[in-house]
Amino acid sequence: MTSRIRLRPTLASDIPFVLSLEQDEQNLPFITPWERTQHEASIRFPDMRHFIIEGGAGLEAVGFLILIGCRNPHQSIELKRMVVASKGQGLGRAALRVAKRVAFDDLGAHRFWLDVKARNVRAKALYDSEGFVMEGTLREAVRLQQVASSLPAGRGSQAGVDFDSLHVLSMLRTEFDARRSGGLEGSF
Repeated sequence: MTSRIRLRPTLASDIPFVLSLEQDEQNLPFITPWERTQHEASIRFPDMRHFIIEGGAGLEAVGFLILIGCRNPHQSIELKRMVVASKGQGLGRAALRVAKRVAFDDLGAHRFWLDVKARNVRAKALYDSEGFVMEGTLREAVRLQQVASSLPAGRGSQAGVDFDSLHVLSMLRTEFDARRSGGLEGSF
C-alpha cells in the first residue's frame, strides 16, 4: 500500500485526465460517466468538492473523487464517485480514508454515504472492509448498455440493454470515531 496520498481540488486543466479515467474500459462498467460540463460545474458549485487523488513518491495524479452535499443542512455527505487508475495498490483505500476525514473532520458530516453498483464487487468489498454499513438495495435502478459480453445479464435484459442494482452504504460519525479510536483508520 502506498504511504503517500492526498486530495487536491480539481482544476479545469485536470478535466481531460478525469474524463479519460471515466472512459477507461476497466472503469466504465462500474460508473455512470459525466459530461465535461458536469465536471466543470462541480468544480465551481459550493455544495460539491471535486478532488484529484495524488499518490506515490512523486504525488502524481492517480485518480479523482467527488463529494456532494458539503453544505447539506442534515450533515449527510455523499461520496458520489471515486476512480483510481491502478487497481490493487491500496490507492483507493488510502483515498477513501482521506475522504472520510474530509467528510467528518473538515465538513462536519454526521453521515457519509454512497451507492455502488451491484456488479462492482471489488468496490463493495472495499467499502465493507472500511466500515460502511449496508442500508439497502435499489433493485435494477440503473440502466446500462452492455459494455462487454462478459458481463452477466440481469433480470429485465432486453436486446443489448441491461440493468444493475445499487447498494446504498453509509457510515455515521460515531462509527468513524470508534474506528479511529480503534486504530482502524490508518495514518494516511
